[in-house]
Amino acid sequence: MIRTPEALIPYILLIAAVLAGTAWHLGDSVGGLGRTVTQGEASIGGPFVLTDQNGKTFTDKNLKGHWTLLYFGYTHCPDVCPLTLELIADTMDKLGAKAARVQPVFVTVDPARDTPAVMKQYVSAFGKLFVGLTGTNAQIAQMTKEFRVYARKHPLKNGDYSMDHSGAIYLLDSEGKFAGTYEEVQGPDKIAADLRARL
Repeated sequence: MIRTPEALIPYILLIAAVLAGTAWHLGDSVGGLGRTVTQGEASIGGPFVLTDQNGKTFTDKNLKGHWTLLYFGYTHCPDVCPLTLELIADTMDKLGAKAARVQPVFVTVDPARDTPAVMKQYVSAFGKLFVGLTGTNAQIAQMTKEFRVYARKHPLKNGDYSMDHSGAIYLLDSEGKFAGTYEEVQGPDKIAADLRARL
């Protein structure tokens, strides 16, 4: 028996209602722009050993005792990295006195070029509270894997290379545990407002 279009209307309405309910449920479970909502403890982050811009050892234990804004990039990045670090710097300014409870950390995904000396000169342009971290290829690879960061060398025609990498800003709590992410589109006002509510 072939159903006429009129006879199919109840079935179409039923399917539409089910899809709408599913969409509402999924939308209700997803966090706002730039925020990550998790159930239970997120498996992001872990132990690491790197070197800061002063040539001193910096480990995951150094993340405890304050909140952390963590960003992965590289100093030869032409646009995204400096813009994101400037965003973090603006966010720190907007936090006022509470900025003392937040540590901005920049981890290179290009350790071959980003030595401690290079990192020191680079992060100093964004503020005295910034920490720049580098290490061996193996150390950086371990940390990017733990934080689920995408990073890949992209050869250029002139024989040089750039680095493709993910661009989220990680938020770690005072225990050094993953607490969410921010995106550049949120801007310093929204990020600072969210941080104030947490600190």
